[in-house]
Amino acid sequence: MRGALTEAQRETISRQPTQPVAIDPLRYPAWDSLLAAHAQSSFFHGSAWARVLHETYGHEPAYFCRFAAGQLADLLPVMEVRSPWTGRRGVSLPFTDFCAPLSGGEGEGHALYEAVLARGRARGWRYLECRGIVRGCRTASPSMAFHGHVIDLEPGPEALFNRLDGAVRRGIRRAEAAGLQIEFGVDIKSIRTFYALHCRTRHRHGLPPQPFGFFENIARHVFDRGQGGVLIARSGLTPVAAALFFHQGRQALYKFGASDYAFQSLRANNLVMWEAMKRYAGQGFTELHLGRTSLANEGLRRFKLGFGAAERRIEYSKYDFSRREFVADTDRAQGWFNRVFRRLPLPLLRLAGRALYPHLS
Repeated sequence: MRGALTEAQRETISRQPTQPVAIDPLRYPAWDSLLAAHAQSSFFHGSAWARVLHETYGHEPAYFCRFAAGQLADLLPVMEVRSPWTGRRGVSLPFTDFCAPLSGGEGEGHALYEAVLARGRARGWRYLECRGIVRGCRTASPSMAFHGHVIDLEPGPEALFNRLDGAVRRGIRRAEAAGLQIEFGVDIKSIRTFYALHCRTRHRHGLPPQPFGFFENIARHVFDRGQGGVLIARSGLTPVAAALFFHQGRQALYKFGASDYAFQSLRANNLVMWEAMKRYAGQGFTELHLGRTSLANEGLRRFKLGFGAAERRIEYSKYDFSRREFVADTDRAQGWFNRVFRRLPLPLLRLAGRALYPHLS
C-alpha cells in the first residue's frame, strides 16, 4: 500500500542508526501513536491536519522520518502542492502557522533535509518551503519571519486573569456585563455559525475566505476525533464572535478568529479568548499557542500580548531549486488585492476563495 512501510523499511527502522524514509501518514495507521511519543510534536504534525489538507485541496503528503530503536527520532513533514498557476513545490506544511521539524539529536536534520531536496529535484519542484528552520541543515537561512505568541496556562485562572492587560480585563467585564453567552460546539451547525462570521471578517480585511469544505473537513477529521472545537459568543440569539481551536497532547492552538464588526463595542473577542484560556487550563493543558502574526500587524500583536502571552519568533525557510540556494520571501497578507476583494459582494468573494485556495499554500 502506498505510504505504508515496506518490510525493508521496517527492518531499517529496527536498526540504529537508520536512513530517512518517506511515509504517508494517511496510509499508516500507527502514525499518531509514533508521533505522540515525540516530545516536540504538535497538532500540525498529526494525521488529522494532513487529512484536512489532502481532502480539501488534494495535496499529497510525504513525511520524511528517521527512526531510532523503533521510535520516531526526526521528522520533516512535506506536502506536494501542484498547480498549473503556481507550479509544483514542496511545503511543510500548507496553510500551517508553524511546523518546526522534529529532531532527536544534533546533526541528524541535515540528512533528512537532503532526502527531501532529492525528492524535490526528482519531482521537478520550483521550491521547498519549511515553516520552521531545519536546525541541522548547515546552509539553511530564514526567508521571512513572524511573531508567535504562547500563553502559559499552568498558573491557573486567577493568576492568568491578573496577568491580562488592564484594557483586556475591562473588555472581558464589559462583555460579561452585556450578557454575552459563550457556547462550545463541535458539530456542523457550530461550523456554519463560525463560517458566516469568518466570511464577514475576511471581507472586512480584503481577503477571500477558505472554501466551506475546508471547515467541513476540520469538523469531520479534527473535531470528531476530539481534537478541537469552536467557541461562540452570542448576544441573545445573535452570534457576534467565534474562534476555532485545535489541541493535541497538552498544547491548545488558536487557529481562526472572527467577529461581527457591528458588535465591536461589546468586546466579544476578549471574552472568547478568556473563556478558551479558562477552559483549556481547567482541562490540564499547559499552553495555548496563538499562531503566527505578521511583523507588520501591530494591532493583532498587541491584542495577543494583552493576554499575557510570551512572544517568540517563527522563521520560515525557502529553497529555490533553479537557483540552488535559499532565498528571501515576502509576506503577502497585504497588498493591492485587498482593495479589490473588499469591493466584491460576499458571494463573489466566497467564489474567489474556492477558486484560489487550491493553488495557494
